[in-house]
Amino acid sequence: MTNSKAVLYCRVSTEKETQDTSIERQEIELREFAQSKGYEIAKVFTDRHSGYDIDREGLLDLLEFIKDYHISTLFVQDETRLGRGNGRMAVLHLLQKMNVDIFTLSDSGNIQLNDMDTMLLEILALVEEYQRKLHNAKIRRGMKRAVQNGYRPENNLKVRGNPEGRERIEIPIEQIISLREKGMTFEEITATLKGLGFQLSKATVHRRYKEYVEEHGK
Repeated sequence: MTNSKAVLYCRVSTEKETQDTSIERQEIELREFAQSKGYEIAKVFTDRHSGYDIDREGLLDLLEFIKDYHISTLFVQDETRLGRGNGRMAVLHLLQKMNVDIFTLSDSGNIQLNDMDTMLLEILALVEEYQRKLHNAKIRRGMKRAVQNGYRPENNLKVRGNPEGRERIEIPIEQIISLREKGMTFEEITATLKGLGFQLSKATVHRRYKEYVEEHGK
């Protein structure tokens, strides 16, 4: 038995009033199920929406709540309540990344996925791992190229000892101009700046560069 908090998720596929009893039944059964496992129910989320669509108000609120309040356990009637088709796999993948344990009434305990689903989730996790590695490699390459071309990021950040430098939260226009003049692409500049702590998109970097060029007639 445990005293941990959990959330419940109930879903029906349509907004018809006849489905109200199904939502109510799901909640009642899940409350009893969660309490029998020793969980305190933190919140209940519901949707009247197709499982093939992941743009569901209740689902999005659920994921946000889990993240904000560090909830580690979710109770649903069965795996199809989370979604259908690719939508189901997307939700399962997100919950897996958030280290959420899923209990279903249909399995009378932890969710039991078939071999195909398990393999697909493993592949998705592996792909994301290599995407992170590629992203980090691009940042390192961008930083190395910038330094080789004479760029010294430590001279432009207050936290690195220059009281006249720019704060991390500001748009580092001087760095953008400097890196662009050294022949770097906007994608490389963006990756380099992210490595320095500036959370900027490539579109933002490109827009601010264009604004600077137009303003200064360059």
